[in-house]
Amino acid sequence: FKVLSLDSSQFVQNYLTVASLLFSILVGQTYYFMYQQQESVYYALFNEVTEAKSLVEQVALVCQGRAMYKRVLASIAQYVRDDLKKLGSDPAVLLSARPIDDPLESVMYMTSVGVPSSVYETVRSLRQARASRLGSLQRKLPEIHMSLLWLLGLIQLSSFPLLGAGTQTIGGYNILSLEGILFGVMTFGIVLTLRVVGELWRPAGGAYNVDAVLSVMVSGLEEELNARMSGSKVYASSRKRPTRPVEEEDDDEQVGR
Repeated sequence: FKVLSLDSSQFVQNYLTVASLLFSILVGQTYYFMYQQQESVYYALFNEVTEAKSLVEQVALVCQGRAMYKRVLASIAQYVRDDLKKLGSDPAVLLSARPIDDPLESVMYMTSVGVPSSVYETVRSLRQARASRLGSLQRKLPEIHMSLLWLLGLIQLSSFPLLGAGTQTIGGYNILSLEGILFGVMTFGIVLTLRVVGELWRPAGGAYNVDAVLSVMVSGLEEELNARMSGSKVYASSRKRPTRPVEEEDDDEQVGR
């Protein structure tokens, strides 16, 4: 105890080492996990928007000229507006919606009478892409996790004044100015790191989120839907008759002979 009492600064150094190690491990793993989740959100959104465009094209081929055409397009527009663009909503709540409130269910019902039509497979693929997007947007880390990160950062900062206590007796009061600058830089670095992790933790509305990218991706789809519903854009189908099968052509030639 006599040796430990003469070198009490070692306790403070060990305190700083343990706090720094815990902080770096937890923040590093959290950042990596949140970055992987953000990357999966991008992949899911690109896949879902591609499937939604395929659905619009297929609906234009199947339903154009029918009375239900505008209603099907309106259901797709409702899905884009109330589901695809709602990044801030709780994914579990969106997924738990009743089938009667699902616009994609309405599309499948209007395009399938008796047996599923060709639109069914596209709607099925779109729903799978939607499930991937909702699963990626779901928060995996609770709020207490972020609170623990801030608590560890505060513990690490609190050790800095303890290590610098009494140094003015060795280097004079000028050394306190240098320590103050180092403390400010250290505080800025920790706060900046935690803010970056916090932005990645937010599902929408942050600097690292997909709001801006999603707006650009969906803009063309919304323009397409509005143009088709207003009637200003019509699917330009070929007026030529489809090519007959080879067997049918051979039968015609044999009958002619």
